[in-house]
Amino acid sequence: MLKIKRSLLECISEAAKNTYPREFFALLGRSKNEVIDELIVVPSVYGKTHVLVKSHLIPIDSKIAGSVHSHPANSSKPSAEDIGSFPIFGEVHLIISWPFSIENIKAYDVFGKEIHWVVVE
Repeated sequence: MLKIKRSLLECISEAAKNTYPREFFALLGRSKNEVIDELIVVPSVYGKTHVLVKSHLIPIDSKIAGSVHSHPANSSKPSAEDIGSFPIFGEVHLIISWPFSIENIKAYDVFGKEIHWVVVE
């Protein structure tokens, strides 16, 4: 089962609110105990319906577990473009939708299949 640290979820929520109405994007880091607990912000251009990630500037880091991005609308369902990019950025992908609360976060695997996750302190 996917475990995500509460403080990271709160950080994601704030980042999405601060970039609204544009999309937010970052990578997710995983600690040794397999908890997603780190937000890795990479150079990106945030748009209202897209994010342009400067992938050549992403560090090579074995802790990178996946990505997170926001949807300014009220749907956390991945688009075809989202699913196409998932394999590039790792195995776990979070999407947070408006109004950007923890309850509006969904997790997906590289194929766009929803993953069950739990909050850990």
